[in-house]
Amino acid sequence: MRPFYLYLMKFRQPKEIDAITKFANYAYQDHGFPKQSTDYNEVSSYLELNADYLESMSVFDHAWEQYVQIEEGLL
Repeated sequence: MRPFYLYLMKFRQPKEIDAITKFANYAYQDHGFPKQSTDYNEVSSYLELNADYLESMSVFDHAWEQYVQIEEGLL
């Protein structure tokens, strides 16, 4: 399974289209982001404690759900 960060980076855009694009753009600039993690709890805990740029944890939850489905070949 590839790291969540690599999945998220495919949503980076110069113009912030939606909440996931904004999340990806800020995560790219966040040098502390757990870039090699495939663990939900590790990424979630990091975001809860350190990511004031994330509008809502539901944005992360939605992105994570899509990530898991793609990695498992369901999408």
